[in-house]
Amino acid sequence: MSGKLAGQTGGAGLRAQDVVRLALREVAGPVLAPGTAEYDAECATHNLNCAVTPAVVVGATCEGDVREAVRFAANQGIPVAVKSAAHQIVGSADGAILITTHRMKRMSVDVEARTVRAEAGLRWSEVLPRTAELGLAPIAGSAPEVGVVGYTLGGGQSPLLGRAKGYAADHVRRLNVVTADGRLRTVTPDSEADLFWALLGGKGNFGVVTEIEFDVFPVTRFHGGGLHFSGEHLAEVLEAWRLWAPTLPGKATTSLGVQRLPDLPTLPGPLRGAFVVHVRFAHLGSADEGEQLLAPLRRAAPVLLDTVGEKPVTAIGEIHLDPVDPMPYFDRSMTLREFPQKAADTLVALTGPGSGCRLANLEIRALGGAFDREPEVPNAVSVRGIPFVLFGFAVGGGDQADDLRGQLAAVMDGFAPWAADRSMVNFLSPDEARDMEGVRAAYGPERYARLAEVKRHWDPANLFRFNHNILPG
Repeated sequence: MSGKLAGQTGGAGLRAQDVVRLALREVAGPVLAPGTAEYDAECATHNLNCAVTPAVVVGATCEGDVREAVRFAANQGIPVAVKSAAHQIVGSADGAILITTHRMKRMSVDVEARTVRAEAGLRWSEVLPRTAELGLAPIAGSAPEVGVVGYTLGGGQSPLLGRAKGYAADHVRRLNVVTADGRLRTVTPDSEADLFWALLGGKGNFGVVTEIEFDVFPVTRFHGGGLHFSGEHLAEVLEAWRLWAPTLPGKATTSLGVQRLPDLPTLPGPLRGAFVVHVRFAHLGSADEGEQLLAPLRRAAPVLLDTVGEKPVTAIGEIHLDPVDPMPYFDRSMTLREFPQKAADTLVALTGPGSGCRLANLEIRALGGAFDREPEVPNAVSVRGIPFVLFGFAVGGGDQADDLRGQLAAVMDGFAPWAADRSMVNFLSPDEARDMEGVRAAYGPERYARLAEVKRHWDPANLFRFNHNILPG
């Protein structure tokens, strides 16, 4: 079944007849060139500041479409970019073939084995209801609209199951991958062990993952949500949180966000246009135990809005209340090896009342627990043993880029005395991910060297480069 070509080709080095030839090969999905509404829709991203402008888009419907697109790109000597939910776009994909996977939605659940097989186009919001009805839950992230595959390849840090079970990458059993030679491979710990290790934590450097098989767990509900306090009480709440978070058991997870929220009708009344401190909390035990754990935070300051309660696992998005709609923003992140009193004072000075801070959100997530545990099958996740990750973003378009990047830099630079030596790959901003030295530092020298050697073996021409790129060793 041949694909359909729409629009006129653009892009460096990709001739019109080449696009036609691709469209006439065994591609079932659409083949789109610039100049049409379909191309524009296919290239849409979650961060409106991160546009992608590939020479051509292949809307993959199956693994065969992915193979044809990769083979075509390799034969033409042009790079490949991949997009699913479009939450983390690193490069513009100029001159590339962009493979979009959102049409690939097949999924199956093996209740007895407690595993899920999910194709590359699925988001957690599509997986969670289907596993929940069978009494099971995956290690999903704070934003259910994020793609399953991209999240997991970057490690996958869950605000619900993470401290109890570890990273999502730790529980992958199998991946189907189209490598740079256009072959579809089934990768497990027993077949291509180095590639399996590198894919899980190495992001999109080694091929196009078309399907993933991972463990799910017998979890149906949790006790959690958020406590919102007025930003005027940041110092008191932060000090209470700083002392409290390290005392939590492994079945409880928390983070804290300093937020300057927009005045939108979709927000609860007390939060519209408000400056707030948002303490997030999730607990896998009983409600009574959860309330006892949370009591010190409730006493820290008057609570503006309380959303903590018994919730089904499908309500995982209610812990962080991450924005759902696309918006223009800039972001930065770092990890911290400790969070002492001086670091808390710095956070208050940089983001608190009277600071002039214009970040929409600066959050600190407490890790620890099973996040520090090495999995049964090793992988390339780089941040075990690091207790905190700091993430901030500012909302605004390209005309505000210098100003907002400066704001982010000023805040992040303030925490340099406590910075850890590695970074969480899924939290790297597009600017950070395009910095080769930054990517190298995110993994640390030994892990990066091993990743580069795997890259040299599987993608020596760096066909897959529009990502957190690891250069072939």
